[in-house]
Amino acid sequence: MTEYGAAAIDLTKPSKEEERAALLAARARQGDYDNDLILEQLARNRAFLTDEGLEKLRNAFVIVVGCGGVGSHCVAALARSGVPKIRLIDFDQVTLSSLNRHAVATLADVGTPKVLCIRKRLEAITPWVHFDCRNELFSGPHADTLLEPLGGQPPTFIVDAIDNIDSKVALLHYCSFKGLPVISSMGAGAKSDPTRIFIGDISASTEDPLSKATRVKLRALGVKRGIPVVFSTEKPGAGKAGLLPLNEEEFAKGAIEELAVQEKFRVRIMPVLGSMPAIFGLAVANHINQRAVN
Repeated sequence: MTEYGAAAIDLTKPSKEEERAALLAARARQGDYDNDLILEQLARNRAFLTDEGLEKLRNAFVIVVGCGGVGSHCVAALARSGVPKIRLIDFDQVTLSSLNRHAVATLADVGTPKVLCIRKRLEAITPWVHFDCRNELFSGPHADTLLEPLGGQPPTFIVDAIDNIDSKVALLHYCSFKGLPVISSMGAGAKSDPTRIFIGDISASTEDPLSKATRVKLRALGVKRGIPVVFSTEKPGAGKAGLLPLNEEEFAKGAIEELAVQEKFRVRIMPVLGSMPAIFGLAVANHINQRAVN
């Protein structure tokens, strides 16, 4: 295995360019990188945020839980904005079907953990960013460890980009109970109208099965509001995309739940227009950029 989790065969062997990028990133994280170069790369952010605002962002620590279409675009935007410490939490691997919506994955990354794929690709762009990779499924019993401070610094923000209800609810309940700043992305699947995307309180999110199921479970745990979410008000209906049905052959085999990658995960395929998770992820990153400097 390579350090990125890929099989050490010619197809996935790091290129010379990737090896140079990894070496530069290792040196940059130890402080061997000219700060003037960083400021030049962040010049447009600096002009918008002012020196004071950019400094706050450059002292932030963000945890992103879920590194698929939404999470990967969010991470890429945060790293490019100047966030220097980002923890990535995801148990899954890059698949061929991930490539229609993942921010940075390539064919060479198929079969590798998403968290390591993101680190490898983004350290070639922002070598000074420290990516703390946790190739794990988020669950309530492990929340204390997965959301622990990094180098003594508690998270400035936590991003929920999970598409599994149980893990999603566990994360949001934990953050609400502990008073941790969190923003959650609701469902981008089966959506196609970017003008219907909003950021608001979870109590106001509508027209989204993932949001509805999340709200119901959180209410049962005593959480009714206070969590900002990115959601779409696009209504389902005739002519709209929806979960794809399983074919008769799969039903005939029985034990349908065994098709899920994890217990209680969605079995049927959700159609996803590749641009929509990107917009959700960028909206989350934009929210963090604004809140982190205010």
